[in-house]
Amino acid sequence: MRIVSNAFAHLDRLTDERGLFEHAEGVQRREAGGYCTDDNARLLVVCSREVDAGRPGHLSRVALRVVRDAQDEHGRFHNRLSREGVWEDTATDEDCWGRALWGLGTAAHHHSNPSVRRWAHRSVIASLKVRSPWPRARAFATIGVAEVAAVDGCNGDVRSFLVDSMVRVGQVPSGAWQWPEPQLRYGNATVAEALIAAAHAIGSPSDVDRGLRMLDWLLQMETSSGHLSLVGHHGRWPGDATPQFDQQPIEAAAMADACWRAHEVTGDPAWIRGITAAAKWYLGENDSGLRMFDETSGGSYDGLHADRVNLNQGAESTLALVSTFQRADRFEGIL
Repeated sequence: MRIVSNAFAHLDRLTDERGLFEHAEGVQRREAGGYCTDDNARLLVVCSREVDAGRPGHLSRVALRVVRDAQDEHGRFHNRLSREGVWEDTATDEDCWGRALWGLGTAAHHHSNPSVRRWAHRSVIASLKVRSPWPRARAFATIGVAEVAAVDGCNGDVRSFLVDSMVRVGQVPSGAWQWPEPQLRYGNATVAEALIAAAHAIGSPSDVDRGLRMLDWLLQMETSSGHLSLVGHHGRWPGDATPQFDQQPIEAAAMADACWRAHEVTGDPAWIRGITAAAKWYLGENDSGLRMFDETSGGSYDGLHADRVNLNQGAESTLALVSTFQRADRFEGIL
């Protein structure tokens, strides 16, 4: 847990009374860039997995306030919050909407404070009528709504939302490219996790299997010489050369989360290999052989290149570090 506690210390330094700043210059927060709902929603996710005390307890309330304030009367969310506390964009159903529901749903189910759970739950319910056309936004949101299903039961608007999400993933083709999209983009493992979570909530074993097949194929695709070799930030088409760069910490975190979900649903210890690989990616078992976090600051580097790391330690990457090791720490002795 030392990696997690050190990373929370870095996240605390990136946060003021208004929210978590998005960017960092080295280890210093870059305030001019302001805040975003995306990262504060991710912060709510990782804080809700911790005991409601100390830094996680404080940061969870900061994050909840930002995310709830971002929601408009139609259930959509703003993303860009200025340093002065002014929303600078129009509320949408894009990724910030999906990540907001992911954070709120996680808090509604897992946060140890009942008041936080109630406020988060209300915000999720207010957005259930929204149907985003964006696949990644839907995937993030689906995980959050599946968490609410664990609280409320899978009925009514919750069930309707999850069924719609499952249908929109599409079928998994046979052959060499066993993925429902022509290109691997970003947050790929999250798409598989969302399908597994929704299908498990609804009680559809065949759709759980569809998600597991996707995840197994993706894990094999992103494994090279025994280590995780993540899709680069430009995405991957069939036949693309590997390794790809730069690789993003959020992809390792997505893989850890998805394999954790697969293990939770199936009980199959084989899925622990994906969590282990994601954690070891940070420890230097990657295509460049470089450690992906700063042991002094606790922050994660923002990207892995062929010959170096991006030394900036922003919110997104550090949150991914926390999330990955929260999952790995569940299985004592795997590292």
